[in-house]
Amino acid sequence: MSIIKSPTLIRGVAPPHPIEQSIRFNSPDNPAMSKTFSGAGTNKTWTFSCWFKRGGKEETRNMIFSAGSAGNSFGGLELGHGYGASYGRAPLRFYNYTGSGYDWSLQTSMAFADFSAWYHVTVVCDTTNAVASERARIYVNGVRITDFNSSGITANSFPSLDFAGNHWMGTTEHDIGTSIFTTQNFDGYLAEIHNIDGQALDCNSFAEFNSSGIWVPKEYTGSYGTNGFHIKGESASDLGNDSSGNNNDFTTSGLASHDQVSDSPTNNFNTINPLNPLSDGTLSQGNLKNVLSGNDQFYTTQELGIKSYCEVRVDALSNYGGTLGLGTFGGDDDDNSLVFQTNYSSGYIYLNGGNASANIGGTVSAGDIVMMAYDPTTRKWWVGVNGTWRNSGDPANGTGQVYQHSTTDFGDGIGAIVWGGWKGSANGLTVTWNFGQEGTFGGQETAGGNSDGNGIGNFKYSVPSGFLALCTKNLGS
Repeated sequence: MSIIKSPTLIRGVAPPHPIEQSIRFNSPDNPAMSKTFSGAGTNKTWTFSCWFKRGGKEETRNMIFSAGSAGNSFGGLELGHGYGASYGRAPLRFYNYTGSGYDWSLQTSMAFADFSAWYHVTVVCDTTNAVASERARIYVNGVRITDFNSSGITANSFPSLDFAGNHWMGTTEHDIGTSIFTTQNFDGYLAEIHNIDGQALDCNSFAEFNSSGIWVPKEYTGSYGTNGFHIKGESASDLGNDSSGNNNDFTTSGLASHDQVSDSPTNNFNTINPLNPLSDGTLSQGNLKNVLSGNDQFYTTQELGIKSYCEVRVDALSNYGGTLGLGTFGGDDDDNSLVFQTNYSSGYIYLNGGNASANIGGTVSAGDIVMMAYDPTTRKWWVGVNGTWRNSGDPANGTGQVYQHSTTDFGDGIGAIVWGGWKGSANGLTVTWNFGQEGTFGGQETAGGNSDGNGIGNFKYSVPSGFLALCTKNLGS
């Protein structure tokens, strides 16, 4: 079994079609977009395209789209069904099911294991094609998938010639981000959702390889057909709006205005890394919220290679709380990290699990927002709470840091320095991070509207001059 990872946008290469936002589907909220068309489209021939970034942690069924009727007639595109307990390694399945059996079904041998990356997927159905293998097709990141898993939940098969029983583009209910037949919500982010009624297109209609060989979005300029649509979430108050000109708007549920997020295929933001083997925490809100109850470690996906600023809301904590900070997180719970204690012995700084003989003082309570800034060149780290920097810190002028680590403080230097922390004992800690992509902390706060010097991000408090949100645009991508 191979694993698909999304290509990383390289520095200095701007995409020809920037995507400004995505729609966050937070599975615990049962998010969904739904529409029932008044008339059938061309269910023999159609194309669906979108970008997605995974959220959550475990391998569960994540429905990207589905259509049909609850019970025994449905079809769709989903992640994470068929490999059993293979942690995080979800395949894609594209299929149609009627009655008690699959009319046709394709399941990739490749798995989608990179929770830090954006993937582009295009699926095509054209049962009028004389060649059986051309009647259902899957493209990922510009490559047609031809290697399918024969040991999945059903044998792989293609539609029969002129098969007209596909549920997608019929008059039944169509859902995005959830299953038509049971509650199996997508968890993560979706962007640039296109549906083309009556045409069998390939992935090159929606994206392209740039001069550096990177797969990037491009503007779709073709027609959509009667039941076609284009959902891009450009209005926070109307996330299901159809931008194709067809007015095929979808009704939303379990989605709120704060689920319009700046994380996108052309500006990928930092999130919590769920593949940390030392974490038993529960992730939600697009892997920005973490509920920790035991001996958990948590760290994020992007390296602190620039002067970076972030905010963390302490949603709940016990008398012991936990820690927040940075490090390489290459060892046990508290190894290779520089953190401060949020509650018990509040203000104490720990380096690689030991007291670093530094105390920034003050308590941290539930509802407080912790600010952190880090300069990788000087190795200086600043911490503040609710708009005030501890130690009278002034990150912009490089003074008042709470700690300056040495070049050898993180042991053997395992891995890249990232934001993170750890939580010991059985006491609880719940935190929600903001790296600039969503300023309300999942609807818990009024966004502050503060961006960095490049005009990127939505932070509660002012971003120190010279420090930036951690995202690919600021990394030069």
